[in-house]
Amino acid sequence: MSSARKLVIYAALAGNALIAIMKFAAAIITGSSAMFSEGVHSVVDTGNQILLLYGLKQSKKPADERFPFGHGKEIYFWSFIVALMIFAVGAGVSIYEGIHRLANPEPIENILLNYVVLSLAMIFEGAAWFYALREFKQAKGDSGYIEAVQRGKDPSMFVVLFEDSAALLGLTVALIATALTQITGNLYFDGIASIVIGLILAGTAIWLALETKSLLIGESANNHVVLGIKKLAINIDNIEHVNEVLTMHMGPDFILVNISVEFKDEANANQIEDTVALLDGSIKKAYKNVQRVFIEAEARHSTLK
Repeated sequence: MSSARKLVIYAALAGNALIAIMKFAAAIITGSSAMFSEGVHSVVDTGNQILLLYGLKQSKKPADERFPFGHGKEIYFWSFIVALMIFAVGAGVSIYEGIHRLANPEPIENILLNYVVLSLAMIFEGAAWFYALREFKQAKGDSGYIEAVQRGKDPSMFVVLFEDSAALLGLTVALIATALTQITGNLYFDGIASIVIGLILAGTAIWLALETKSLLIGESANNHVVLGIKKLAINIDNIEHVNEVLTMHMGPDFILVNISVEFKDEANANQIEDTVALLDGSIKKAYKNVQRVFIEAEARHSTLK
């Protein structure tokens, strides 16, 4: 899974860097505000991919005394920074540029160049989007798209997909605005398009921030994992009752599990030790992402609800 994440990010990084150069060149030649906003958008996306790659690298650092559960949450932190970057830089600059252009409308020169660059950008961006979508489909399994994003524990997969989707929407808006400007001669369409692109980026950033926030705070494993662990535990000899199963994702590939169980009264110390070892091994065998398991002996009546 890690190699698939990196390939998706590298594909988006290469595409966005090339597209940014084309857009800024076209913006300088044509004077298009929408094209300039699209250039800013691509620069922000390029920086975001670099941040995600850095986050993936940091998340692989081994555990130490200060971080006994490793650095897996680094990817959650940097994904949240990506959302802030999209909002503050991408959306902010685009909306500002649009308002400035509405106050001071200017004609677009060499408008044919806009069409060429936007069309090429849609091809490159579309290829990156298709690749990200294909990997996301494999990762989500039978879940719906929105459900997969809400329950997904690897933001690097859906962050790139969100960015590419927003980029395609922005390119479509810029293309429509260019056509309307040419057909009607109304220079305000260019500024309006820049504002719309900024609003698209703002909406994308807010959704990304909300999805990554819960992971950063400490989201539990998916429900089927929690129920599966509980079922494993209750079916093991010498366990009378499972009080609760608490889980937390310490990273996309690291689930921390804490189980409170009531052992049978007749179980002796050696049997309890064997039961703990068996439960620990069974959980880790059934769920590869479970790396740490803590089992607490607790009477049923003392469990806090």
